[in-house]
Amino acid sequence: MNVEKKKILIVEDDFNFGNILKDYLILNDYFVVLAKNGIEGMEKFKKENFDLCILDVMMPFKDGFSLGKEIREKNETIPLFFLSAKNLKEDVLRGFKIGADDYLTKPFDSEVLLAKIKAILNRKNLVNIPESNIYEFDIGKFKFNSKLRYLSFREEDPIKLSPKENQLLRLLVLHFNDLLPREIALNKIWRDDNYFTSRSMDVYIAKLRKYLKTDSEVEILNVHGEGFRLVVKGTNTNY
Repeated sequence: MNVEKKKILIVEDDFNFGNILKDYLILNDYFVVLAKNGIEGMEKFKKENFDLCILDVMMPFKDGFSLGKEIREKNETIPLFFLSAKNLKEDVLRGFKIGADDYLTKPFDSEVLLAKIKAILNRKNLVNIPESNIYEFDIGKFKFNSKLRYLSFREEDPIKLSPKENQLLRLLVLHFNDLLPREIALNKIWRDDNYFTSRSMDVYIAKLRKYLKTDSEVEILNVHGEGFRLVVKGTNTNY
């Protein structure tokens, strides 16, 4: 399954720096559009939908603050990062007053920028996680009650799920037949996305697979490097 890449707009008048940053983000699986000044940046912003904007502050024709203000007027929620060689307090405060999500001073660590991008996009994704007031679900021949944390197979005694097993299975059910991205589950349930929480989630996925193997039609599929899908063979039901 292909997951659409997040699209980032970089507006940077330093050609070499802009291209290096663009190539770095592309290598980390983002779709990147580069504009060389504020006027071109606004034109590109109007033509396409972006998930995040990275704006240099000091640019000819239209500076990053002016561009950021225009972008914020058209889209109140898109994350904005400002980049600047200046770390004056008044500049930083001006950026945040416009609605910046972050302000980085050049030179900066590219890995730190990448971590900040992932964090802000994860938070944005969490807002869009499907919610439901329904607590009882059919999963093949199983019945799942996420309020009581019971997973029942036909007439057998129900399994009492642990809180994390229950949360993870509920997220999988709410994403039924669709991808549940790893980072969404990790941030929603473990409140962190790192090596240790990722390994912990793999353990819980293995436990859920063990519970669900009683019904051969039910599977939790691993989508390599992306996340998991809960499927029931021959079923296209969505919750």
